[in-house]
Amino acid sequence: MPLLRGWTIRWRSLRLVPLLLTLVLTLAIGWIGTGTQRSAAADSTVVLRALLPAPFREAMQPAIARFATEHPEIQLELVAGPNDTSLVSDLYTTAFLLGNAPYDLVFLDVTWLPKFVAADWLLDLSDRIAPEIQAEFLPAALNGSFYRDRLYRLPLNAAVGLLYYRQDLMPEPPQTFAELVQRSQQLQSQGQVPWGYVWQGKQYEGLVCNFLEVLAGFGGYWIDPQSGEVGLDRPEAIAAATWLRSTITDQISPAGVSTFQENEALKLFESGQSAFMRNWPYAEMLLERPESAVRGKVGLAPMVHVPGQTSAATQGTWGVAIAQQSEHPDAALTALLALTDAESQRLISLGSNYIPTRSALYQDPELLARYPFYGELQPILESTVLRTPLPAYDALSDILQRHLSAAISGQTPVAIALQQAARESRQLLASQQGAAA
Repeated sequence: MPLLRGWTIRWRSLRLVPLLLTLVLTLAIGWIGTGTQRSAAADSTVVLRALLPAPFREAMQPAIARFATEHPEIQLELVAGPNDTSLVSDLYTTAFLLGNAPYDLVFLDVTWLPKFVAADWLLDLSDRIAPEIQAEFLPAALNGSFYRDRLYRLPLNAAVGLLYYRQDLMPEPPQTFAELVQRSQQLQSQGQVPWGYVWQGKQYEGLVCNFLEVLAGFGGYWIDPQSGEVGLDRPEAIAAATWLRSTITDQISPAGVSTFQENEALKLFESGQSAFMRNWPYAEMLLERPESAVRGKVGLAPMVHVPGQTSAATQGTWGVAIAQQSEHPDAALTALLALTDAESQRLISLGSNYIPTRSALYQDPELLARYPFYGELQPILESTVLRTPLPAYDALSDILQRHLSAAISGQTPVAIALQQAARESRQLLASQQGAAA
């Protein structure tokens, strides 16, 4: 397997290769067709290409149209990739490894950044984006765009984990884990709801996001990016995983929550069968649909914590970077700044459920009138926890997912599962350091 500056590209499965080749061919055909349509364009037109998930591209259409009007000298070819964001990451990885990738702009999730930077695929923007522009973004969202104190992207939309609660069943949200459990049990005993709390417990990336919020609430950490110290076998981490397991054993959460992703949790909460739900901001809009049983009855709050600690929400921002190999870095920078500016983000948010990263938009009258929950959302967006920003993130996440899932489902005692996860994580990090030496 090819070595890239101390980290190893790990294929998800050899069975994925034919699918990747098929997708690459499909995208190539799409670009050929686009090129035919623009054959009459002036030779001086700069063409910038990028790949992004299909729903994201659709949501960006108003911003893309605005850019086309204001910058006729630059043509954007933003190709809709698969809905599965992991496949988008694989397509970028494949193209960059093969060399001569057709991308100028790179749309990427916050967890991809360290890997892409370590492989030297992204342009350093630290001296290209003025400090006053950086200051206009939500600080927590911008924080996820740095790697080793250098800026490599600008955040385009934000996502954080939220605690949804039934306002019609309680005057205010709980503050601590104990309060959430107490209120759940009380409402269950009164016959108000069959379940207290629904969340995402399936073995996938969403489980990591859920765990990190609980872990932060117990005062723990996954991996210290500065020292490399692993905290999964510390008392705080064991307590966090034990609490998640207890929601099932104490019947606060259904046993099936260990197989839930976002949609399963949303359906149960939307039907009025749960008092609390952990989910992302997009769920708020779905909960207010006419067919929702909890329409007008839902509030959102930060995740609970133990006394003496603070809440933290897992950050899930997407952003825009510039490919290191782009032949048009100046035009790409123009596009990056335009697509992430306040007006573009306002247009994107008005037409979709994507959350802006520009601070000023949380006081925008039109956005607040359409999405009143933005007023509650901004403070939560300012208190986030980053998933460990290391190039080997995918492998580290896989280790945590496997052992955490075993603990939550009762297959392995919690302490043993996290000790195993900590040991494997340390071994992986040691091997990465050895490879880099």
